[in-house]
Amino acid sequence: MASNESYRGVEQGGSAGPDPCQRHGHGHGHGYGHEHGHGHGHGHGHGHHHLPASFGRAFAIGVLLNSVFVAVEAGFGIASGSMALVADAGHNLSDVLALLIAWGASTLAARPPSARFTYGFKSSSILAALANAALLLIALGAITIETLHRLIAPAPVAADTMIIVALVGIVINTATALLFLRGRDHDLNVRGAFLHMAADAAVSAGVVLAGLLIRDTGLWWIDPATSLAIVAVIAWGTWGLLKDSLRLGLLGVPPGIDQARVREVLTALPGVSAVHDLHIWPMSTTETALTAHLVMPEGCPGDTFLHDLAHRLEHDFGIGHATVQIERQADASCALAADHVV
Repeated sequence: MASNESYRGVEQGGSAGPDPCQRHGHGHGHGYGHEHGHGHGHGHGHGHHHLPASFGRAFAIGVLLNSVFVAVEAGFGIASGSMALVADAGHNLSDVLALLIAWGASTLAARPPSARFTYGFKSSSILAALANAALLLIALGAITIETLHRLIAPAPVAADTMIIVALVGIVINTATALLFLRGRDHDLNVRGAFLHMAADAAVSAGVVLAGLLIRDTGLWWIDPATSLAIVAVIAWGTWGLLKDSLRLGLLGVPPGIDQARVREVLTALPGVSAVHDLHIWPMSTTETALTAHLVMPEGCPGDTFLHDLAHRLEHDFGIGHATVQIERQADASCALAADHVV
């Protein structure tokens, strides 16, 4: 890392005007990147992720439809004695809360940065993922306890009611999932909403199958057994969500990015002899930042190098906020910062 003495050496040398080794790279895209430290160059690209109006509407419709269905499903589940319906209603309730949290996080993430929150509220999407995982775990615990009681002492179940309500659930969950179909490949919050609703439709299909089996066989234990199967499916997904959200919350390298490969790419750049202080971390569930020091003995490569590097990091790794410091020798250094989103 370049020392402060090397910067002071330039100043004491009596150079007139700005140091030609100090270059600023400006990228245009979502968010911005910046450099920390003494004598480092800063580059800022301005722009923000905006939640499209269609997705805001999708969240609103999804919350409304599923809130009504949760009330209906829970009511009929209690009335019919079906723990599978109650379990599915509990899952759907957690999904309503998940939609609300994801909607709120997407809205917060679109807010501009301020003097206090210089990255804005982008990381609110990570907090939302953690909150969703916690809510799911609480719901699973409550449902599991009641289901085990029913499994020990099976109770009569109105199979026809169970089937009809679950069929309605398939329609509502499928319709809600389709609202998020267009954005599932571009925003993890939207993708999460899509996957939640698609999984709910599959769970409702399982409840329909359980209802048919109960009606044909008269075996009441199938209902709590189905409930436990639903809990197991939800728990599997919740574990993945919890693990990924904790990783992001601890600023771990986001899933899908190979840090060793990024280092290889940086080291192979023309003129680069070494790479150190490489850090890759999530700014949100959709945006990734990078800082790195590149040792380039031949000196500053210029703005074209900076632009091409930022473009490659975005294109190859999805890293849209990159800050790179160039170091050449002990008595001189320069800094380049890039923030580029294609």
